[in-house]
Amino acid sequence: MALADVSIGVAGTLGPEAIGRLAPVVERCGFRSLWVNDTPGGDSLKALSAAADATSRLTLATGVIPVDRRHPDEVVDTVKRRELPEDRLVLGIGAGGARNGALFLVGTAVAELHEGTSARVLVGALGPKMRRLGAEQGDGVLLSWLTPQVAAEQASTARSLAEANGASGCHVALYVRTALDPAADGRLAEEADRYAGYPAYAANFARLGIRARDTVLDAFTFGDRIERYREAVDEVVLRVIVPSDSVDDHLGFVETAADLLS
Repeated sequence: MALADVSIGVAGTLGPEAIGRLAPVVERCGFRSLWVNDTPGGDSLKALSAAADATSRLTLATGVIPVDRRHPDEVVDTVKRRELPEDRLVLGIGAGGARNGALFLVGTAVAELHEGTSARVLVGALGPKMRRLGAEQGDGVLLSWLTPQVAAEQASTARSLAEANGASGCHVALYVRTALDPAADGRLAEEADRYAGYPAYAANFARLGIRARDTVLDAFTFGDRIERYREAVDEVVLRVIVPSDSVDDHLGFVETAADLLS
């Protein structure tokens, strides 16, 4: 079985200038994609525009755009206005804070993004209904906060759903929070505990019988567990956790990860 590609994920709040510096190093080190989270104060598409200008083959991905906050029309307009390379663009989308009607909202967004762009659309999915939507209507799913075993199970189910629905394929990507510098271990633990405190995630962890801290990688566990993650899904996104938010720390992470994977 071929091992999954490995990618890098960063916060949009890092900013376009920093991400423009980071992207060519991610490309040079052989990673598949650069994923940028979309948050208030962190515009993923603006950041990816800077990354596009600095690279030639790196896949550029949003993880994820909340469609309750950014309408698909706005996303399409931004992709066109910024002349983002749609042949290497992945639009990861999610329901954001929407609860009632979340499936309808995301399903409509998938259709509108497919109509307005040639970019692939992955659905950020926590529960089984949203994973089904991504597998059947989108180009795949973006998973997060899972152990390798659970990720493999969810990936297998998503692929089966896509095949049964006549889809040409289902790409399964997985965010894995990762700290490779022991000085960042505290931030990694804080990140895990923060998500464990969100009601939707707490319920999901309880349903799956896992803990948030069971789903992360650090310098001690990386060597053994990264292979298990790569056997589970199509793309492992190392969500960068570093001691500070400096560009140098991010560059150090990318180069260290590349060395560990070589």
